[in-house]
Amino acid sequence: MEFRTIVDIPQPGFQIEPREEMLFVGSCFADSIGRRFQDEQFRATVNPYGTMYNPASVLHTIERYEGAPRIVFITLGTNHVYRLKETGEIVDNCQKRPAVLFQEEQLTADECADYLRRAVSLLVSRRPDVHVVLTVSPIRYRKYGYHGSQLSKATLLLAVNQVISCLSPLTDHLIYFPAYEIVLDELRDYRFYADDMLHPSSQAVEYIWQQLVEHYFSPRAKSFLREWTPLRAALNHRPINPDSEEYRRFQADTRAKVDAFLQKYK
Repeated sequence: MEFRTIVDIPQPGFQIEPREEMLFVGSCFADSIGRRFQDEQFRATVNPYGTMYNPASVLHTIERYEGAPRIVFITLGTNHVYRLKETGEIVDNCQKRPAVLFQEEQLTADECADYLRRAVSLLVSRRPDVHVVLTVSPIRYRKYGYHGSQLSKATLLLAVNQVISCLSPLTDHLIYFPAYEIVLDELRDYRFYADDMLHPSSQAVEYIWQQLVEHYFSPRAKSFLREWTPLRAALNHRPINPDSEEYRRFQADTRAKVDAFLQKYK
């Protein structure tokens, strides 16, 4: 008997290699996954100008970012934007200024798709072999109301589908990773949420990480992870007596192993 529904994850047209240079842009879910890649010694840049929740702000980051990594993850959190009344511009951060200075708006699916298309086009112009992974954050937004949060996510899902399905010049560079569906349809239990019942728990993030490894990593990258895991554990070891000669030898030996490991996969 099957007691849960398994989300299908399409195989991408690329594979992530050891210590791959990558860019993560988007909501705090992008922060969580991006930091995991950093912890595993990948060359990941994560939200270089702060956390970005909506497609317009994602575009702003990509316009400012000068790098050209082969793999980019974009995680969309909401279609809500804040426009500065004085100038009419969509701001990425209100910087704790009075709310009266801003007007909250909701982007339509077409508007979200247009911002995404422009972001992907810019990435492709910088690096023709770029691969962009689009995701929708499973984090719910209580301040919109739960129905409003679902409508926001639905708008983002429609926009992503529009970009991938309808804009044929970009489809070779795009794939959708179903992080939203994994949490809501496959895990589907409050035990996979943090204490606020809104953010995925560390266990849920770990499960999504495992799905990325299984479906997106090359055989060499998987071997890299297997070799790195005991070294990371050794680096994180906390001894009873940190001043002992034995621990100093252990540290020196671990550092030598890590240096050799990173040199192997440089």
